[in-house]
Amino acid sequence: EAVAARSKELGAASHQTIDARADLFDTILRRLIAGNVLRGNVYPLCVGPERVIQAQHVAQAARALGCETVAHGSTGAGNDQVRFDVAMRIVGDGLTVLAPIREHSLSREDTTTYLRERGFHVSSKTTDYSINQGLWGTTMGGKETHDTSLGLPSDAYPGTTAPADAPDHAQTITLTFDKGIPTQLDGEAMEPVALIEVLTQIAGAHGVGRGMHVGDTILGIKGRVAFEAPAALTLIAAHRELEKLVLSRWQQFQKAQLGDFYGMLLHEGQFFDPVMRDLEAYIDASQERVSGEVTVELFKGSARVVGASSPHSMFNTGVATYGETNTLWDGRDAAGFTQIAGIQAFLASRAG
Repeated sequence: EAVAARSKELGAASHQTIDARADLFDTILRRLIAGNVLRGNVYPLCVGPERVIQAQHVAQAARALGCETVAHGSTGAGNDQVRFDVAMRIVGDGLTVLAPIREHSLSREDTTTYLRERGFHVSSKTTDYSINQGLWGTTMGGKETHDTSLGLPSDAYPGTTAPADAPDHAQTITLTFDKGIPTQLDGEAMEPVALIEVLTQIAGAHGVGRGMHVGDTILGIKGRVAFEAPAALTLIAAHRELEKLVLSRWQQFQKAQLGDFYGMLLHEGQFFDPVMRDLEAYIDASQERVSGEVTVELFKGSARVVGASSPHSMFNTGVATYGETNTLWDGRDAAGFTQIAGIQAFLASRAG
């Protein structure tokens, strides 16, 4: 409603609000969960996936209106310009793409001054920070993020409770997955979008999801962004633990490499490269047995996995006895295995 009102205030001939949350989940987010994708082991790619879907829907809407040109508000310094330009040119099939902020090298202060001089209100906080709020999380850039020695002030996080101010009692929740897709929260069936939005509020109230990420931008410089992503971090932690029960060690190893590669290409605006469809096929196939329940404890900024269960668990006490003895082999088998296991290293040590 605020965006629609602003559009009218600024003089737009018409305004469309497009709800593409389900498309975002079905096309990308479910694979970020399945791939346990955390860039730099901390950041759950809050922005990159959005840009792909936004660009697609903007291009389609422009075509439906008979437009020949689309515009976006990216600067010439960041990642979004690449994501929007690449996606809009591929999906738009001939649309001209304009980026006036980039083309005129305007700073946030320049654009704030421009609007204020023409009678339009601009919040000082908007000038201080670039805030992007979406289904998979919120990112904040500006001020302290430009100095790697500084943390973001607690009140700069718009949607989560500061861990120190979070409830003094932990809350335990149960997440249910069906072939890698979250389907239930505390036994209540939900569509993934609704589940993510509810979990964002629940986990965010316990201070879960805040973080800072330093990484490499598409253009090759270092970048730093603050984020809050309560649902994303909770779901990935729960999903990863469930996978440990049902996937073999080599499945986990290979999927970790490919999941990281998928996240990197997505971050760099390469969603439409054919290799992404190949990676998606592997990620999807890997989820066939990733079904079960995961219990997570939310407390003072942490989402700690307490336990997990699955009908496909390889932690099977009916086959193997866990403890000091095992029914699948005896002591002589174990002694023989240890003799063979070190052969290669033994030969290398004697080779000089």
